[in-house]
Amino acid sequence: MKVYRAEQIRNVALISHVGAGKTSLVDAALYDSGAVTRQGKVDEGSSISDYDPDELKRRMSLNAKVLPVEWRNHKINFIDTPGYPDFVGEVKAGLRVADAVLVVVTAEKGVEVGTELTWQYADERNLPRIVLVNKLDRENTSFNQALDSLRKQFGSRVVPLQIPIGEQAGFKGVVDLVTQKGYTFDGGNKVQEIAVPADLQALIGNYRDQLIESAVESDDEIMEKFLDGATLSNEEILTVIKKGTRNNQLIPVLCGSASKNIGVQTLLDAIVDYLPSAAEATPEEAKALGNTPSVFIFKTAAAQVGTISTFRVYSGTLKADTHLHNVRTKADERMSQLLTPRGKMQEPATEIPAGDFGAVAKLANTHTGDTLASKEVTQALETIKFPAPCYTVAVTPKSQADLDKMSNALAHLVEDDRTLRVSRDPETAETLLSGMGETHIQIAVESIKRKYGVDLEIHDQRIAYRETIRKKARANGRHKRQSGGHGQFGDVWLEVEPLPRDSEQTFVFEDRIVGGVVPGQFIPGVEKGVRESLKKGFISGNPMVYVKVALVDGKYHPVDSSAQSFEIAASLGMQEAIPLANPVLLEPVMNVTILVPENNMGDVMSDINTKRGRVMGMDSTGDGMQRITAMVPQSEMLHYATDLRSITQGRGTFSMEFAHYEEVPANIQQELVTQHKKVEV
Repeated sequence: MKVYRAEQIRNVALISHVGAGKTSLVDAALYDSGAVTRQGKVDEGSSISDYDPDELKRRMSLNAKVLPVEWRNHKINFIDTPGYPDFVGEVKAGLRVADAVLVVVTAEKGVEVGTELTWQYADERNLPRIVLVNKLDRENTSFNQALDSLRKQFGSRVVPLQIPIGEQAGFKGVVDLVTQKGYTFDGGNKVQEIAVPADLQALIGNYRDQLIESAVESDDEIMEKFLDGATLSNEEILTVIKKGTRNNQLIPVLCGSASKNIGVQTLLDAIVDYLPSAAEATPEEAKALGNTPSVFIFKTAAAQVGTISTFRVYSGTLKADTHLHNVRTKADERMSQLLTPRGKMQEPATEIPAGDFGAVAKLANTHTGDTLASKEVTQALETIKFPAPCYTVAVTPKSQADLDKMSNALAHLVEDDRTLRVSRDPETAETLLSGMGETHIQIAVESIKRKYGVDLEIHDQRIAYRETIRKKARANGRHKRQSGGHGQFGDVWLEVEPLPRDSEQTFVFEDRIVGGVVPGQFIPGVEKGVRESLKKGFISGNPMVYVKVALVDGKYHPVDSSAQSFEIAASLGMQEAIPLANPVLLEPVMNVTILVPENNMGDVMSDINTKRGRVMGMDSTGDGMQRITAMVPQSEMLHYATDLRSITQGRGTFSMEFAHYEEVPANIQQELVTQHKKVEV
């Protein structure tokens, strides 16, 4: 593949709701450009873009990848991103290195939830975009309805640049509203210019006027001419559309069918004509580096040759065997053999200029989000803002061999996917894996088995319950044993009472011995016995908290007593005292913040009530969304990521953090105590 200047490069992220046809579109574009001799098909498993075993199994994209298409002496770097919401991290990574966006919607459904969410992500980066209404060849489709859906959701800056020739089974081409020329696509990758059908003339006039009225707003001089009633030339119309699109004041809409390869070539023309080049979109932080090479790693993935790092060059020209400095880790990295990524195909590259993408294997100390540059560069390029995971499970190895390899495999996993987190719960000693949803976790575990040979099982994380007492009680603990020689003797009276549950101290031990009935050297043994007995509680095996224990009386033997004897006696005393103090189970309650569309508020609050939660407040964020704050037991939140997605069709998000402990309702406590007793047996 030839080397292109930044002015010739278009870096375009593909975003959509799942199943809109992004990957099929790239396969068609690769075929039309001559990169492949046969158009890949997702359903047949022959796509150039989707090649990962998990993608082939599920027939959908799971990873962001770069697929360059050479067109009209330009290079279009398509960044194909997943449409499934669990893989939002891949979308964020793709948008971070894109200069523009191609939004794909279906003619049947128009704007869907995934379209709304990914559109918001593009808004966050203020990226110019164009829209393709795809699948116009399908039954029950309408370009007009899809366009109305887009304009209703995203406003009047969404305007048609093309209209279809025929619809549904009769869809065969498009009319360009600027040139007023028709194009048909009769199989293969052949395009034929035709006269505009007479029945479309009136429609063309209406839509063209709409396009021009919106486009002229981007240029004061041409707008003045337009308002004076002058006829604009095609070149002037092209100029204002290009300017409006690149300023994100205008969002052109095109027509097509990726699977039938209709409208794909005219789409590629529009990308070259209207979207900004890599040179125009270079951020200021990269411009400041001049010709010094700087590289941003936006994707790392395990491969047979080791880790493959995919990057964008932001300044200078990167050549093979160049040594660069990792701004974060301060490590030196050798960019050995450079590659041009193209889905499952890769080509060797001798150099990669600013604005273009490349890949390299076996970087030792560099991960997703890192900046590589010369040693004098100390400021990293803007990193990727990944969302925090919201779904957590416990993972356990199936065998000892899996246990030995599990930590290393999980460490590699979170390097590849920054929306995954691995942690260890000190309370339950469980290894926890957190991600964006159940599907995300399931695919991650399957990936670990395939890539690293580690077989893991997943299950709900164990809740870190606590025990406490409700009232004061007193009991005796006596330990006496004679077995030849010195015996063992310890006798204590313990008094237990609850501490306030907002107390900073969860345990207090008091020595109230009077007159030396228990000698001072044995008191630490008593305290140790009490502390040890609290670690596993008395009714559920969970630690006991908010307890004050006082040693109030006791006896000792001048020969047989010892610290160990009093430790055992204290433990026996606690076993007698706690049942008399009305023990109860406590559960962790979480502060939950939920962001949902206004029309889902009622359903979300009803769901919170069914989860034993309490709504603490509501406020509007001013964009059609409501923020709900609530307190909900952690045990009810284990699958909330799935529940909230179902209620809000994926529009809702939430975060939570530990608030405090509360008593478990009696019926639930009984179930937990019964389960504990079964495990003990």
